Amino acid sequence: MTAVIPLSNARAADAEWRTAVSALGKPKYGPDFKHFDFVNPDAPKGGTLNQIAQGSFDSLNPFVVQGTSAAGLPGGTILGGYLYDTLLSRALDEPATNYGLLAEAVAYPDDFSWVKFRLNPAAKWHDGQPITVDDVIWSFDTLKAQSPIYNKYYHDVTKAEKTGDREVTFTFASGGNRELPSIVGEFPILPKHWWEGTDQSGKKRDITKPTTEIPLGSAAYKIESVDFGKTIVWSRVADYWGKDLPTNVGRNNFDRIRYEYFRDANAMWEAFKKGGFQDYRGEPSIGRWMRGYDFPAFTRGDVVKAVYPQRSSGRMQGFLLNTRRDKFKDIRVREALNFAFDFESMSKNAFFGQYKRIDSYFSGTELASSGVPTGKELEILQAVKGEVPEGVFNEEFKNPVSDTPQAQRDNLRKAVTLLREAGYDQKNGKLVNTATGQPLTIEFLADDPGNERTIGPFMTNLRKLGIDAQIRAVDAAQYAARVNDYDYDVMAIAGIGQTLSPGNEQRDFWGSSTADTPGGRNYMGIKNPAIDKLIDRVIFAKDREELVAATHALDRVLLWNYYVVPQWYDDRVKIAYWNKFGMPEKQPDYIGVDPLSWWIDPAKEQALKAHAQ
Repeated sequence: MTAVIPLSNARAADAEWRTAVSALGKPKYGPDFKHFDFVNPDAPKGGTLNQIAQGSFDSLNPFVVQGTSAAGLPGGTILGGYLYDTLLSRALDEPATNYGLLAEAVAYPDDFSWVKFRLNPAAKWHDGQPITVDDVIWSFDTLKAQSPIYNKYYHDVTKAEKTGDREVTFTFASGGNRELPSIVGEFPILPKHWWEGTDQSGKKRDITKPTTEIPLGSAAYKIESVDFGKTIVWSRVADYWGKDLPTNVGRNNFDRIRYEYFRDANAMWEAFKKGGFQDYRGEPSIGRWMRGYDFPAFTRGDVVKAVYPQRSSGRMQGFLLNTRRDKFKDIRVREALNFAFDFESMSKNAFFGQYKRIDSYFSGTELASSGVPTGKELEILQAVKGEVPEGVFNEEFKNPVSDTPQAQRDNLRKAVTLLREAGYDQKNGKLVNTATGQPLTIEFLADDPGNERTIGPFMTNLRKLGIDAQIRAVDAAQYAARVNDYDYDVMAIAGIGQTLSPGNEQRDFWGSSTADTPGGRNYMGIKNPAIDKLIDRVIFAKDREELVAATHALDRVLLWNYYVVPQWYDDRVKIAYWNKFGMPEKQPDYIGVDPLSWWIDPAKEQALKAHAQ
């Protein structure tokens, strides 16, 4: 049961103070909990965690589209990274639940029309100044004004105001948005006095521009040193104000976290094998996981592989089709590409049968649609009848299956039929638009040359259809710039993660209002009024049952519009690490693994050094 503290103001009849917020029911931990179950509260502090990042960076301001920010900063997420605390802290072992961080208590009414936070009086910046309500309001107003991600994510938050010495209240555009009390607590709080001040040269700082000045923060780590484009080192703040909070006990155990930058994924892999650059890595390649760990350090036990279950999220990973391009505006062209993708052969030849085909934007969760719509889901879909493909109502969405040579030929023939219906025909071996005479070309944008191994078979099938298919692999900086500007035909291997409590972020993913906003996450450029309506049904769902039904409806309509050629997923977290760590007895199985609950074991680290000699 969450703690309830009587309000002393005029809103006492509407809300009670709480120490935790959950969008899915009762929080796991009560008001007097001392630490999370998945940590060792007596974990020793010390040592360095070595990590690597790809590409380069040229800015320490992650809240602007311009420039590339450094590893450890928020960068494209709502949370605060290593540097900035948020009002609430996400639980890692339960879904859609937040506990107090900068805010010691939170209150909201039954109609979810506002939320208020009471700041912890101990909260302070790294320069010792207190964190104030003015900091909270300034941060919210500033980020919402200048960042496309924050602007869309907090679209329904209309006002932030001071309602007490340590109290800040956020008013919502309307009631019923059950997720807002939680997510308002997740944006990073920035130091108003620092950003409105001047740097060492006397120049006024400007949060709307990239910066190379090390910014002031409030969280467990601060930036110790920077070598732009190459290295960033974070150091643990010894007198961090929140180190004894239940959400932090047993975590943030490394004295330093060091990121070294490498040009591409292959160089990163070689660095991991060598040792001293990357102490642990999530392994994205099933081929490497199955056959690539044959180097000496692994053979002698210095590198260990581990698999953890995770149930925190679904995902859509696929070839994302940019419908801003005329060639992809016709749904028949998009559907044809799905028929040209042979997952079964790829699974057998490249994935060792370890991956599952994605058939939902929420794969692996109860939020994934299946069968034909019934009950509440069907009722919700009736509101968009006539605006969505008819198959939504009477057919189960299924990806084409290419498990036999005959099925492969049939799928390619189906693709040819769809392309002809869309106005394309073959001339001299090339697929040409019969109205314009222009050949159909498709360029896959990738940030790793190694992607050609998995994209190649798909391109081969597209070429059989007469499509001129090519891959363009660029470095990380070019990739980020092109993605921000939506300058691509197809994002080659891209994923969009989902929580078990979808809400306001759905607007940013596929809402019409975000399609033309640079730096957003509507990568496919979706502008579909029916989808906009269904997003609102998700956001304003009255209870869990309605949320699940509305999400099923949204998922189904997204699938039937073929904005993506779905790829594959794994519901496990695969980690490889150098054997220098102590670890708690269990990890948070909701997200899979929490490396910030690990610590350096001096004896193991010394053994590694001895083996390296």
